[in-house]
Amino acid sequence: MALTSTYDFLIQWHLTERCNLRCTHCYQSGMRRDELRPAEIGEVVDEIADMLAEWGRNYGLAFSPSFNITGGEPLLRPDLSDILAGLTGRGFAVFVLTNGTLIDAGTAEELARLGVRGVQVSMEGPAELHDGIRGSESFASALAGTEHLLEAGLTVTWNVTVSRINARGMPELAALASSVGVQRLGFSRLVSVGHGEGLRQEMLAPSELAEIYRRLFSLALPGCEIVTGDPVAAQMQCPPPDSSLARTIPCGGCAAGVSGLTILADGTVVPCRRLEIPIGNVRTDSLREIWATSEVLAGLRDKSRYGGKCGGCDRWADCRGCRGVAYAASLARGEADFLAEDPQCFLR
Repeated sequence: MALTSTYDFLIQWHLTERCNLRCTHCYQSGMRRDELRPAEIGEVVDEIADMLAEWGRNYGLAFSPSFNITGGEPLLRPDLSDILAGLTGRGFAVFVLTNGTLIDAGTAEELARLGVRGVQVSMEGPAELHDGIRGSESFASALAGTEHLLEAGLTVTWNVTVSRINARGMPELAALASSVGVQRLGFSRLVSVGHGEGLRQEMLAPSELAEIYRRLFSLALPGCEIVTGDPVAAQMQCPPPDSSLARTIPCGGCAAGVSGLTILADGTVVPCRRLEIPIGNVRTDSLREIWATSEVLAGLRDKSRYGGKCGGCDRWADCRGCRGVAYAASLARGEADFLAEDPQCFLR
């Protein structure tokens, strides 16, 4: 059978839980001593490659697999270059997510040499806002790291976690991104879990979020594209769905359980880095078995199990809201419902 369709498949891999910053809303800043070793990582990479190849042969599908390498701070791994070389050498598209503060000219050139497709640098706003969230002088260090990456010829995305803390600084940060030469400005939402639980009051109301997103999408930034992984924001760029079609097969939107998985530093597998519900561990479980048999993943793919607005939404197949935000909100109510409605949705 000829391959007729191409599907994205993303593995978000936290190589370390360690972070060299003390971010006020980072819930990945703890220290663990059970990080996967390079040999273990290589075995999992081999399994992923074999799994996708077999799916392609059996189902007539072509996959566009990619890895987001993150942390904590992935540059704290002394073996990072070897890990990246193993991934790019297998033909995977590889992206590195970092706070940018450890990137000097040599590091940037090494990432480019290894074939990294792009680097995402976490930026929370202009200098004062960023330093207030991530620590004194962290903005200057991240900006310097960004400049080294750009000089090495890498594509750089600045990514912002939007909340009441930094919403006012978004236009200024966008202008700065364009002036520096950053090719992409992305944004996501605050998920109030872990260390971020104390910032629940900083989550934006749906109307506030809608206004910020409208302003961002309306910006004209020379050489800089506005991008987002937020499924609700992405729907603002899409035409209204045909309500006469009962679409119940997920084909876009929230990637959790549909077009990828997240592997934590100790090998724990979760549906998404923002939805930390353990569904296995690569040290003891097969990824393909997790993908095929997990009840959590089955629920994420089944519209009939969704509650509230998300369960009755015509956009479900293309959106499903942010499951991380929905789960965090349910936990705040004393529940643990990862299929609850997204409380920040402004589309219905």
